Amino acid sequence: MRNNKKYFGLGRHKVLIGILCLSALCGWAQHQRRNPDDPQIKPLAKPASETDEKKKVYLEYSDQLFFDKDLNPDFQVLRGNVHFRKEGMHMYCDSAYFYENTNSLDAFGNVRMEQGDTLFVYSDVLYYDGMLQIAKLRYNVRMENRDVVLFTDSLNYDLEPNIGYYFDGGKIVNVDDELTSVYGQYSPDTKNAIFYYDVQLVNPQYILYSDTLEYNTATRVANIIGPSVIVSDSNVIYSKKGWYNTLQNISTLYDRSVIVSKSQQLTGDTIFYNRNSGFGEVFGNMILNDTLRKITMEGQYGFYNEKTEYSFATDSARLLEYSGLDTLYLHADTLKAFTLPDSTRQLQAYYGTRFYRTDLQGVCDSMNYFTRDSALYLYKDPVIWNENYQIFGDTIKIYMNDSTVEWAHIPHFAFATQHKDSVYFDQLSGKDLKAYFHNGQLRQVDVSGNVQTIFYPEEKDSTLIGLNRAESSFLTLFLVNQKMEKLIMWPGGQGSLTPIPMIKRKDLFLPDYRWYEAIRPKDPQDIFRKIVKQQVEAPKKRRRFSNE
Repeated sequence: MRNNKKYFGLGRHKVLIGILCLSALCGWAQHQRRNPDDPQIKPLAKPASETDEKKKVYLEYSDQLFFDKDLNPDFQVLRGNVHFRKEGMHMYCDSAYFYENTNSLDAFGNVRMEQGDTLFVYSDVLYYDGMLQIAKLRYNVRMENRDVVLFTDSLNYDLEPNIGYYFDGGKIVNVDDELTSVYGQYSPDTKNAIFYYDVQLVNPQYILYSDTLEYNTATRVANIIGPSVIVSDSNVIYSKKGWYNTLQNISTLYDRSVIVSKSQQLTGDTIFYNRNSGFGEVFGNMILNDTLRKITMEGQYGFYNEKTEYSFATDSARLLEYSGLDTLYLHADTLKAFTLPDSTRQLQAYYGTRFYRTDLQGVCDSMNYFTRDSALYLYKDPVIWNENYQIFGDTIKIYMNDSTVEWAHIPHFAFATQHKDSVYFDQLSGKDLKAYFHNGQLRQVDVSGNVQTIFYPEEKDSTLIGLNRAESSFLTLFLVNQKMEKLIMWPGGQGSLTPIPMIKRKDLFLPDYRWYEAIRPKDPQDIFRKIVKQQVEAPKKRRRFSNE
């Protein structure tokens, strides 16, 4: 009995010790528990089954299945109506090798991959690597994503980012656009495609050739990121950077892109182009070259319509006419060129017009040029110079022949001046003046209506004889080598000759005399010089005469 009690007490003692140990263990565990947000504690890893679920390939059906662990321990042989599933992707084929341990398979005959009702991929052969999640489709490959179809013989389809790419030639067809290249890739999710090497985008209206091109099948916008050429019946576009919307036929081109249409060539830092309207708008260093008419129009801003041939330039605008041996340089605040209903080409320049050519220089507020009669019309305070001759009036009309000046007409009021020597100037004025040129030199001047003249006859050694002042109704002046050869005034011109020593200051100039040498363009770059108003006022007295 004692012994039983002893043993019973000992057993109870052991149970008590066990309970105490268990309590201590729970207390230690409670002490070790921490906030789950504690950075020292790493989250528990998901079970392997959850991690690999997305990679898992399931065999849904097959007419026949063969497996020989001795002969073919790594794969199963499947034949007839084979059907696999991987998440939302279904794969079908005639026969396959299935590597269940690696979630891989080789499929043969009528291979088809389907994802929902938007993505379908077809081929003759499929090699699927379950570890890398890459499907390699070979021979007669076709990927369909709604309106987009990709054709190739070798396509690698990366299921994780959902991108397919070919590397040995392929084609993507999207409504009216057909894109081919050596290498290409396409994402059904983003609708973005990229092409490298021998790229062609064929559209019913044009063909785009490039080495590198990005294209979105949803927006149908092609991003030009390499040297590219767009060829159409109406023009050819050269660009290495920009974008082209093949749906709306609009584009923005950068980095000195060029649009060549008929005889026109448009270049600029940035060009906005609308193919439907034929309108090209340029921002920065515009150059519009008309190779047919031998005219170049420039400006920091401008535009051109290839259908109407209307062009516009402003901001440092300049026009170059190079049809002859000598180039005409012209500047104005605004330049316009357009075609009239009778097919005449008209050029307008206005606000601060200045032009330079070696045989002719001029300034005016505005100017018109017509190709019909090769006529140049200068308005509002026009002045022209030919060597040491200056002519100004209310309006000046200049008529060209083969880009050289043939004759000029100044109606209503005209004043012509030739600088002789020091303060002496030959002068004539009248209501109507016609000046005729030959080989770039003034040869004859006809003046009618209230003619007034001041001339300085010369000795054979070019010594001035005196001041000859005369008035008449008509005058004809003949010149040789810029010197007066003969002067005819009628009817019954009245005049007087004053010897040089007897000339007084008040006799030197006709009432309307002005000498505008200060505003004369000196060279092609001087056409951009801004004219200060004081420069065109009447000149100051040049020197005082002792006999005034």
